[in-house]
Amino acid sequence: MAEITAATVKELRERSGAGMMDCKKALNETNGNIEAAVDWLRTKGLAAAAKKSSRTAAEGLVGVAVAGTKGAAVEVNSETDFVAKNEQFQDFVRSVTAIALESGAADAGALADQAHPKGGSVKDVLTNNIATIGENQSLRRVEQVSVSKGLIVDYVHNAAAPGLGKIGVLVALESEAPADVLQTLGKQIAMHIAAAFPLALNADGIDPDLIERERAIAAEKAAESGKPAEIVAKMVDGAIAKFAKENALLSQLFVIDNKTPIADVVAKAGKDAGAAIALTGYVRYQLGEGIEKEESDFAAEVAAAVGAA
Repeated sequence: MAEITAATVKELRERSGAGMMDCKKALNETNGNIEAAVDWLRTKGLAAAAKKSSRTAAEGLVGVAVAGTKGAAVEVNSETDFVAKNEQFQDFVRSVTAIALESGAADAGALADQAHPKGGSVKDVLTNNIATIGENQSLRRVEQVSVSKGLIVDYVHNAAAPGLGKIGVLVALESEAPADVLQTLGKQIAMHIAAAFPLALNADGIDPDLIERERAIAAEKAAESGKPAEIVAKMVDGAIAKFAKENALLSQLFVIDNKTPIADVVAKAGKDAGAAIALTGYVRYQLGEGIEKEESDFAAEVAAAVGAA
């Protein structure tokens, strides 16, 4: 058995673009022969997948799944919306969401390591999909939500397929109220969340850094009024209170009537059902949020390709 050195692994990585562990495995499989290892990686689709990894994957699908008192949301990205309509890609997102729900995986890394029904791990199946579909794809994030009693309700806005779409929502309702009552309430709140995009369940949950940025903006605006410092301070506090009220789910006005706070909607539903209902959490995944897409200049790409020919 030939000795597999760090330098050899490095050289194979540079030539193939594959990951370090995949390169090491390829060299072990080919007795240290770099040329054979490159071919081994190509046959496994690993080199092709790695070469595509530099391309931005900001399309794809969000998947949601529930089972009574627990639910999971997953985002899997692709480079183009076309791939999101691919049956192989949809089946993968659907299966991975089910795996997330069953396993309780806390993050994308843990989910990627879970066993997949097609054989190997979730990561292995994803790598194969990248090679066969021909686009970079990534398992971006996963989130779990649960209640001890009650119901988790899911909703997908403009679903591309059952449980799959570009905006997925989970709502956690802790209660002993009948399931049909919780399902109806949960669906209404989930639709509100999809439309209103709350930043947190309540004001205390809003990112402190975001509050500070808003405070700085409000202070600058208030200072322009020329009013005394104590008045300016009250203006800033008022602006922050308004910001928190408008962006915390429980204090947002219900989109259906635009006048009732969500907390009151939940309280009334509990009163009508004869059992207290608590909205204890939610998940809202919107496809690609936070990803900076690369601007594509098609004419420039064509010119570059012609020049390189």
